Amino acid sequence: MTNSTKLPQKIMLLGSGELGKEFVIAAQRLGNYVIAVDRYANAPAMQVADCSEVISMLSAEDLETVVSKHKPNFIIPEIEAIRTEKLVEFEQRGITVIPTAAATNYTMNRDRIRELAHQELRIRTAKYGYATTLEELIAISEEIGFPNVVKPVMSSSGKGQSVVQNQSEVEVAWNYAIANSRGDTQKVIVEEFIDFEIEITLLTIKQWNEPTIFCSPIGHRQERGDYQESWQPAGIAQQKIVQAQEIAKKVTDALGGAGIFGVEFFITKDEVIFSELSPRPHDTGMVTLISQNLNEFELHLRAILGLPIPNIDLLAPSASAVILAHEKSDAIVFTGVADALAEKDVDIRLFGKPSAHPYRRMGVALAKGENVQEAREKATKAASKIQIIRNS
Repeated sequence: MTNSTKLPQKIMLLGSGELGKEFVIAAQRLGNYVIAVDRYANAPAMQVADCSEVISMLSAEDLETVVSKHKPNFIIPEIEAIRTEKLVEFEQRGITVIPTAAATNYTMNRDRIRELAHQELRIRTAKYGYATTLEELIAISEEIGFPNVVKPVMSSSGKGQSVVQNQSEVEVAWNYAIANSRGDTQKVIVEEFIDFEIEITLLTIKQWNEPTIFCSPIGHRQERGDYQESWQPAGIAQQKIVQAQEIAKKVTDALGGAGIFGVEFFITKDEVIFSELSPRPHDTGMVTLISQNLNEFELHLRAILGLPIPNIDLLAPSASAVILAHEKSDAIVFTGVADALAEKDVDIRLFGKPSAHPYRRMGVALAKGENVQEAREKATKAASKIQIIRNS
């Protein structure tokens, strides 16, 4: 693709959750036209897009219908469960798929991106294996050893992931992974457990005609395979940052295209170990909504459109903390927002999801501080003040 700054562009978003919502806001600030597509109505990004469509993105026929109807300049996948072979067809017709149709196909499944990194690029990863039945999982778990980590090869925001301490927990892990798998595959990946000091996301911005650039690494903490809080800067040694950048560039160069990639690493005392990669804004990167002069969604947009990114500045030590639902409800209201916003340098994003269920991420608290510890404490405190209750 050549550098084209003609605006507006017509952008189709496949997947319309909270990350998509912030991307739509960034796109519309530059006057672009956005079609938000998802499997259910009134998804967060649909609430701010120019128009929306409800389809099954695993249906080639449904994808063909909406693309033929809207004729977008760009197709931007925001979730894993997409019939990716249709993206190849769209790309052949002259529609730009972000980052590319081939890259999307690689990164929608943990097995493909892991094999690219480990087998083709010879990058250090955790030891791993695959299973398509419980019996296979028992066997590969014994081979890799305990504890280990079991995940679906395709899932959203880490759902379906569990740490398995011994053989008696393997069946529970299998059932949990399969229940939370996206798409139409029944396959899990099992990995050795890495005793890491910190887990980081390195937001990597691949540009069409300019060098790859990076945000300051983001530290994060997970529970149940899903992020609970993130902070920036991560506070790791410069030598390890350089190592992570080199690995991230190597992987994203192999994938090609343009846009932001959320590249995850385990940082141990002695090693920088590649974990996973998302070819789009990353949930842990929501901290950039308060920490940077250009947030990850604005960076994604600029890279996609071939617009300049002169500088990425870290404004202050910052943190995010998730706001989770605790019960199932189709009619919800939030209380405590005023209390949460009463403290200096705190902000709140409520995603506008139409329903809640236990552990569903419904919003995020953001905070700046004099240091990372203060920012984390402020964000966590603000998130705790917000309650999600039934709208009776």
